Amino acid sequence: MKYGMNMLLWTSDVTEEHYPILENLKKWGFDGVELPVFDLDLVKFSRLGKKLDEIGLERTAVTVCSDADNPISADPAIRAAALDRLKKAIDVVAAAGATHLVGPIHSALGTFSGTGPTSDEWQRALEILTKAADHAQKSNVTLVCEYLNRFECYFLTNAADDARFCREANHPNLKMMYDTFHANIEEKDLATAMRSCWDQVVHVHISENDRSTPGAGHVDWKTTFQLLKELKYDGWLTVEAFGLALPALAAATKVWRRMFASEDELAQQSLAFMKKMMAS
Repeated sequence: MKYGMNMLLWTSDVTEEHYPILENLKKWGFDGVELPVFDLDLVKFSRLGKKLDEIGLERTAVTVCSDADNPISADPAIRAAALDRLKKAIDVVAAAGATHLVGPIHSALGTFSGTGPTSDEWQRALEILTKAADHAQKSNVTLVCEYLNRFECYFLTNAADDARFCREANHPNLKMMYDTFHANIEEKDLATAMRSCWDQVVHVHISENDRSTPGAGHVDWKTTFQLLKELKYDGWLTVEAFGLALPALAAATKVWRRMFASEDELAQQSLAFMKKMMAS
């Protein structure tokens, strides 16, 4: 098991300013960090990767798609832009020494068609993400599709659909994530959901129902951690929490009030909680 912390709690762009935070995360006992990948500057991420090597932190990465680079768009030019951006993001991830590029990389975040996903959109996503996975394979990077709740996207919104999508893609470098925040909203039964998709899961986000400190809300953590052990999961458990530090991110995540004392305290309490639950 590896314990990670998503840097979006502090920033959407990790720079030298955040090196003390990275050093603290190592000191507190985290194995790695999840790097936001929105800026596609290879030199910057290569430099960041060297610093993380010095500190002794492993890394994964997270990104999203927008309307301008939406893999399921009916416009071929937009789909081409989606593939191009994913390839560039993969190159950045490789430069940083990260192993996984996670997130809702299947469709544009916060964009809705007014209906459910269509078979044409399904095939478009398969085509673009399979090509992106071919590129990722060259750098030993795994693309990790994250399903989101129905209020943030309409294309992949539950574990069963995400797993079916990845099985149909049938690519060793295209797998899925299980996120406790989205599962808390969308799944009728967590144990059933986890068992149904686990052959495709390579990454887990530990996220509370209010996006603050894991263990302080009403997510069914007992079932979650029981199943993690039953299913013999030994990959990343990465904390994903959001606050008010980033106005643009707060608008996207709909976080309007502060629900924890400090970012540092949230990180330390989250790590202690995960280790306690895995040991119990």
